[in-house]
Amino acid sequence: MTRSATLPPIRVEPETKASLEAVLREGESLTQFIESAVRREAEFRAEQNAAVARAKKALRSADRGVGLLTVEDFLVGMEQRARAAQQRIRDAVATKKTRATR
Repeated sequence: MTRSATLPPIRVEPETKASLEAVLREGESLTQFIESAVRREAEFRAEQNAAVARAKKALRSADRGVGLLTVEDFLVGMEQRARAAQQRIRDAVATKKTRATR
């Protein structure tokens, strides 16, 4: 089992401390509140860093022209998706009419 570590103490204005204490939930300590806030911020920043890394990778790929669709290819794909969706709707309507006439 590892030993726990402490974070550096921080100095805040008395008003800041009072506003933090005012929002504590029943049974929650200021220490628990701060620990939770620090943990959430660290998780958020890790996710943010990962998103930035993915975006940079995508930009590098785009600069090399890797994986990019032409406008024409994109429009053809969208038309195919629209036709497929229309067919699914027609099939669903036909099935519903068939069941209603039974």
